[in-house]
Amino acid sequence: MVVKICLQSFRRRPNSVKHARAHHDDSQDDAFRTQHASSPAHPHQPSTDKKIIMALNASASATRALRSVLLCPQAPAAVLARARGQERREVRGLAVRSGPTAQSMRAKVQGSGRVVIKVGTAVVANGGTGQLAVSRLGGLVEQIKMLAKGQQKQVLLVSSGAVGLGRGVLGMTPEDTLDTPGGILNRQACAASGQALLMGSYTSMMNALGLQCAQVLITQHDFICPQRYGRLTSTLEALAKRGIIPIINENDVVTGGTELESQQGAFSDNDMLSALVAAGVRADAVAMMTDVDAVFDKPPTEKGAKRIAVFDKKQQVTIGAKSAGGRGGMESKIHAAQTAAAGGVHAVVANGHDLDNISRIFAGSDVGTLFPGNKRRPSKLQHWLAHAAKTSNLKGRVAVSKAVAERFAHKGEAPDSPSHHLTMADVLAIHGNFGANSAVEITDDEGAPVGRGLVQLPSATLRQRANAHGPSSESVMGPADMVWALREFEAARTSLSK
Repeated sequence: MVVKICLQSFRRRPNSVKHARAHHDDSQDDAFRTQHASSPAHPHQPSTDKKIIMALNASASATRALRSVLLCPQAPAAVLARARGQERREVRGLAVRSGPTAQSMRAKVQGSGRVVIKVGTAVVANGGTGQLAVSRLGGLVEQIKMLAKGQQKQVLLVSSGAVGLGRGVLGMTPEDTLDTPGGILNRQACAASGQALLMGSYTSMMNALGLQCAQVLITQHDFICPQRYGRLTSTLEALAKRGIIPIINENDVVTGGTELESQQGAFSDNDMLSALVAAGVRADAVAMMTDVDAVFDKPPTEKGAKRIAVFDKKQQVTIGAKSAGGRGGMESKIHAAQTAAAGGVHAVVANGHDLDNISRIFAGSDVGTLFPGNKRRPSKLQHWLAHAAKTSNLKGRVAVSKAVAERFAHKGEAPDSPSHHLTMADVLAIHGNFGANSAVEITDDEGAPVGRGLVQLPSATLRQRANAHGPSSESVMGPADMVWALREFEAARTSLSK
């Protein structure tokens, strides 16, 4: 009914309506109301006022009707005021229900100051031949220059490809580098040869464009120890602040990739390495470049596969095969992107074969799949405890009651007050021998893991003081030294099927 009335008014007053739609200010509304006041309603029909009110009351979601009323030249002052108020409530309600838009989340990626770019073997090398993809590598360096010089961003690069390129240098095939004693030795030799080619290519190309770079080779031990992790990430931050591009890779020359395959380390491939680096250096965004356009709800080669523009925690994904020449696959990229997002880093998975995708990502374009970073960014130590520290590498256990575990799990990011410290009074038992500043597991009274922390005192001192003084308020761990409810992250991970 409202729409019909307004359409009739539009036909009679096209110029006025066009003017009102363009400007829509109070002076024009006053003119509309003055004209309407001089036209009495038909004596045998409900007034326009009553018709509009009836339409508003009858509409479950009145947004369209509200806008029609606001543009209707016959609407009286009282109805317009009511419509404006209800429209504001509708808009606020829609904003609360829908949350941040995809465009606003992409804008945060665009505004990033420090970024990490990860490229895989499929981007650096041509297929499974082990030949350097010179044009793609040159295009990548040009993209980095645009970010570093043109947009003044601090850029860190995580680059795979040493083993793959080394196969081409030494004339080997993937079968020559399998997980056998001879294959692991071949893999290490390939890594040495390929890393020299990879780093030499990056250096010459970057120098030609006025950029400086630095080689950073990492092993699992650099992440297992929190002190080494802190020194590593601080060094990377220092390089980035000076405008030097760190080129980071896992050091297969000494590991042969066996640390990755053991699943006991902090990262299983360079996708996870880039996520841990991004969170450790407090980057704003990480771009994980691969050989597919994005994350799809099923392998993109299958009929009906749909690109996932913004990844949701409840997203269902069917995983396909890994890319040729690389250890990582789509599953590893999803888990790595989620790890980065948990550290407050916006992660984008996109196609690295299209040389312009990097600049598109950091221009805020709808490219690839975006994993929005958590609004509450944990400290560097907290992210390390949650995602880099492994149970097998923790030095001991501190047992607390379930009530204590529940209390801390619901504190979130708490201020540094005595009530937010884990004290001697909270500790039920101490297991293992460890020194001060050691990473330990926190369990409940039944032995179930509930958190992790960096203990401030050695185990011998803790036992001695517990026996001598009993429960006390002496601090064992501070709020910034602990993470709780670790199972929440695992529960939030996507359900992946193969």
